[in-house]
Amino acid sequence: MRPATPAPSRARAPRRPCHSPWGPRLLPRRRRGEGAPPAAEKGERRERHPRRTHPPGVAPPRLCGAGRTGAGAAFRRHRAPPAEAGQGPTFAELGLQPALLAGLERLSIGRPTAVQRLAIPALRRGRSALCAAETGSGKTLAYLLPLLERLLGRPEAPAEAAGPAAPRGLVVLPSRELAAQVGAVAAALCAPAGLAVRGLTGGGAAGGLRRQLRAPPPGPAVLLGTPGALREALRRRFLALERLRWMVLDEADLLMDESFTELLEEILAHAPLAAGKFVRLKGRDKLPELLQLLKERPSSGGAVLIFCNSASTVNWLGYILDDHKIKHLRLQGQMSAAARAGIFASFQKGDVSVLVCTDLASRGLDTSSVQLVVNYDFPDTLQDYLHRAGRVGRVGSKAPGAVVSFVTHRWDVDLVRKIETFIQRTLDWVPVNYSGNEKAQ
Repeated sequence: MRPATPAPSRARAPRRPCHSPWGPRLLPRRRRGEGAPPAAEKGERRERHPRRTHPPGVAPPRLCGAGRTGAGAAFRRHRAPPAEAGQGPTFAELGLQPALLAGLERLSIGRPTAVQRLAIPALRRGRSALCAAETGSGKTLAYLLPLLERLLGRPEAPAEAAGPAAPRGLVVLPSRELAAQVGAVAAALCAPAGLAVRGLTGGGAAGGLRRQLRAPPPGPAVLLGTPGALREALRRRFLALERLRWMVLDEADLLMDESFTELLEEILAHAPLAAGKFVRLKGRDKLPELLQLLKERPSSGGAVLIFCNSASTVNWLGYILDDHKIKHLRLQGQMSAAARAGIFASFQKGDVSVLVCTDLASRGLDTSSVQLVVNYDFPDTLQDYLHRAGRVGRVGSKAPGAVVSFVTHRWDVDLVRKIETFIQRTLDWVPVNYSGNEKAQ
């Protein structure tokens, strides 16, 4: 009996790739004798998958349209209002001081632009801002006006005449041409207010840096400089940043490039920051350490924020402070909105200098009187730590302040390592071991 022969297999035509603007996809196999699909069918396919286009003259959304991930978790995203001429508040209605209004008149500038109407109120409240707008939209005045206004509203004692230049405001720019352009605007604004502005650019000898920083007493209040010149002046001790109250990165997308990273990190290392201290101890030792810290603190040491992770811990710790006659306020999410508002107002006015709170106060409290933050309970995330630590060293503060964190659990140590990696600096550890009434080491 002959074996059955298998039926001849028909060769299958390979599937044809299609290179389309919407990505690779596969079209149905075309049988022999079939031609290309008619033009009408092609047109229908294009209608079903139209190209994404933008109106003429409107750039596609980039940073601001990328959501919180693109703009950064620390920034709230706002879309600028329409920039119709003659609409919106005037500069006087935004609360700027008369000296700055006189400077604007010298520059023949009338009403604020859309980006200025958004940025000026936020910066006047001491908030950080990331401003992305088209060229010529008024970003320079958007940051100069509120920051100069804060310098005028909070005068400080002049720096030593024989010491290095110690500005209170710093603007970092990527090129000397841009520094000269912004410097002309800043000088016109500062002249009626009596504030000195200086520009610092490289390309010359070391003596040229010193000459650029010269200014009549009390020295330059605002300094505009390029990264290379700033680093060189800091290294030669011609410049000190101990009195710095605000800093601006103009053309931040360019300054964040790898070619400027090392320069910026070295400049920021000289800026005043809140000193961070991590205290490693057992859970039962946290309360004695806190009480000792509060009792040894001078009465003129500014306000204190004590953060806890739960409302129950806030209430329990409040009872303990009452027993030790330590005047304080409590703030936690189980309180009514009216009660929280009253506590906020009382603390900001300075009626009470100690506030025991949850993370509710780490984002909403804006005051320059806080000089010590105590993390009684270590935060759960890096973002929570940054928000808590951000309550000290704010614009207008008399001192950079300090942050003390109690570390009791192993997972707390893991987060400390992440914080060290984030700021690229090894932080101080303070071991604390109590034996009866023995003082902390």
